[in-house]
Amino acid sequence: MTQPLLLVLDLTGTFVFGLNGALTAVRAARLDVVGVLTLGVITALGGGITRDVLIGAIPPAAFTDWRYLALALGGSAVAFVLSRRLDALGTPILVLDAVGLSVFAVIGAAKALEFGLGAAPAVLLGAVTAVGGGTIRDTLVRQVPTVLHSELYAIPALVAAGLTVAAVGAGVYGLPAALGAAAVCFVVRMIGVRFHLHAPGPPGAGQRAQEHERDDDERS
Repeated sequence: MTQPLLLVLDLTGTFVFGLNGALTAVRAARLDVVGVLTLGVITALGGGITRDVLIGAIPPAAFTDWRYLALALGGSAVAFVLSRRLDALGTPILVLDAVGLSVFAVIGAAKALEFGLGAAPAVLLGAVTAVGGGTIRDTLVRQVPTVLHSELYAIPALVAAGLTVAAVGAGVYGLPAALGAAAVCFVVRMIGVRFHLHAPGPPGAGQRAQEHERDDDERS
């Protein structure tokens, strides 16, 4: 199903998502090695497993190809052992995370279409593949999921999934189209990070946040 280069990128994204997931667990919660590895694996594989269950691809690919679980565990173990040193690699990890986000969105949408879903469900499942694992992870450590507040995270995934669906519908989907859609997602994500861009919030949300901060300062 997946061409060699896309498979390599998919496996790389799995490793990096495992790394990021475990590192988040180390930073956000005082967990032992089992907890850190578990959250790393959930981050790396949760979105793809959710997608496969929803489209009826049983058992999920994460359980039929040993490389996915191995790389997820490997990334998690690296984060656990070298968590203090990984802070210095924040930018490279962020870049690789954007690569994983991009590839997961494209592959997720393409797989949903292969199983006969329509355009809108395929776009949604592409995004779920990309952000689902991180959302589950954040929920487990009682944080607001990154996808709901971070710099343009879900929007690039939706764009990449939408481009993938459009390419399949036009009959031009292949490695160049897939890489092009992933590249658009990557660029949009990195622009959001570089310039701290966010999706629009409710009217007056910034002012209310400032008022809450002032109230907290007064009480303290």
